[in-house]
Amino acid sequence: MSTINVTDFHQPQSFLDESEALFDVLAGVDASLFTRPTRFKEWAINDILAHLHIWNWALEQAIVDVPAFDNLLLQFKAHVKVAPVRTFENTWVAPLHGPELLDAWWAQCRQTTALVQSVDPKLRTRWFGPDMSARSNITARLMETWAHGQAIHDLLGLERVQTDRLKDIAVLGIHTFDWTFRVRKLQPPAVHPHVRLRAPSGATWSWNEASDTDLIEGNAAEFCQVVTQVRHVDDTQLHVVGEAARLWMASAQCFAGPAHTPPAAGTRFREPTFPAFIST
Repeated sequence: MSTINVTDFHQPQSFLDESEALFDVLAGVDASLFTRPTRFKEWAINDILAHLHIWNWALEQAIVDVPAFDNLLLQFKAHVKVAPVRTFENTWVAPLHGPELLDAWWAQCRQTTALVQSVDPKLRTRWFGPDMSARSNITARLMETWAHGQAIHDLLGLERVQTDRLKDIAVLGIHTFDWTFRVRKLQPPAVHPHVRLRAPSGATWSWNEASDTDLIEGNAAEFCQVVTQVRHVDDTQLHVVGEAARLWMASAQCFAGPAHTPPAAGTRFREPTFPAFIST
């Protein structure tokens, strides 16, 4: 495929950069820690890598081999009727685990990025709900990598270095305001709160009509943590004003699938740093 010259199609590179940042963290981690449970549903690092790896591969298949994607989808739907998602994903990556799984995931990240960079960002791809554009799908992969990467940083007690790659995740959060309510079979509020965030670079990002009575304001990373459900809003310093804003932040969900309950307050946080998690 020839490279599409679309100057604003930055999401594939952002996905690759976010994946590389996570790879760099894990490349020096002792293999024994890949089985230690995180505070995200007790998923271990192995579980998280399996989850990221299979769906990165699925995006590639949705572009180059639709029958293979459809076969995976059928297997997945049959499995989750009787067993957890995690067992399906771990069975798919077996026997890979630890550093071998890390290397396979990172190789797939690079391969998926190169493929998505070669197609029109408006290309419609099959997925597990409605079809998605290539741009939306790779943005979802960026969001998943960043969100699940938070559990790994928390487990290792690492202070995360944030970047303005967060903006695409924040935009996803903004665009899924109505979805948060509809997936719960609720009528979305008529008011879309004004959102004003401080980016890692120091820039200000804002959406929706300016308001002091319907407002979410604060750190962009914390907003992204809430809409991806890796933190409860009460564990952030976000300034939330107005009923619509409070209802949204109490159940925000920027990802597809059935309604998920956000973590309870105080249950997701950065652990004390492991004294010797780096391999020697």
